[in-house]
Amino acid sequence: MADTFNYRIDHHGSLVRPAGLVPGDPESVADAVREAVTLQRRLRSTVVTDGDFPRADFRGAVLDHVDGFRRTDERGPDGLVRWVAEALPKAAGPLLDDWAARLAELTVIAPKATLPSPAYLAATTFEPGRGPASARELGEALAEIVRAEIALLVSRGVRLIQLTHPLLLAQVATAPAAPGALSFEDALAVDAAAVRLDERPEGVRLGYCPGWAAPAEVDRARAERLYTAIPADRWVLPFDQGTEAETELVRVLPEERDFCLGVADATRPEVEDVDTVMSRIDPLEAFKDLEDGAVSPSRGFADVAGRPLLSADDQNRKLVLVETVARYCWGNEF
Repeated sequence: MADTFNYRIDHHGSLVRPAGLVPGDPESVADAVREAVTLQRRLRSTVVTDGDFPRADFRGAVLDHVDGFRRTDERGPDGLVRWVAEALPKAAGPLLDDWAARLAELTVIAPKATLPSPAYLAATTFEPGRGPASARELGEALAEIVRAEIALLVSRGVRLIQLTHPLLLAQVATAPAAPGALSFEDALAVDAAAVRLDERPEGVRLGYCPGWAAPAEVDRARAERLYTAIPADRWVLPFDQGTEAETELVRVLPEERDFCLGVADATRPEVEDVDTVMSRIDPLEAFKDLEDGAVSPSRGFADVAGRPLLSADDQNRKLVLVETVARYCWGNEF
């Protein structure tokens, strides 16, 4: 699709925090973001993010700026601190707009904004008998807030925005996981509402990441339902294990959608062999136009501030690999 080449070398947004970063100190965070932008330029990424440095974890873009949620002392199965919805959410102001503007001042490389999906937040913060009447009602209220933020970011010149729902790929398995507070169909409806803009300027890409790991086996009908229900332009998919399920997720993707392949495993320090990665990508040409593709790591490197998945040096080697794979695929067109 048009303009895909502008974002060939992508990443999920979160980066390993530098040792000197002081959380909550605006000057320290601003300095760290400035250094992160320099790093991303040096590593030849075609997008830049703030690394999630201003936030405790990847959900903070919403939870830090929306009233109606309470932080608890508990941790969920994923190790994240639990938040509970105690009322229908109301935005207290822009979510990411300020940081997106700062990135635009630091570099001409396209700033990328990443947000947790409203369906994911609804599924993980809804508690029966407290606050909203249902997880669907909570999700719809969050979708309105996220859609408004996306429209604001687009109006300020941000051209690549990604929503992330880490749990949704488990719902396209042949034996889908229990959906939790929000059914599969309700999750699709909620996130579809968040990315459905009335106007979309030329070159804008709304990306969607439905999870960081493919299921053992893909239910083709459920995967097709996922792709057709959510009108995202760009699908960010795991592609780092070399499984048939990963290939199937790409095969089922409608022809008119962009895809970004997570070719580098962001959870282990060993750097993948370029030839091995290319041996996984090359067969895709039998059913996909690689001109509609991009590459990235499999997930963020530090979706939780104090819990990086790799060291900063290992992270950088993974980003170099992604850049190398992009050049193997598309030469020097970007």
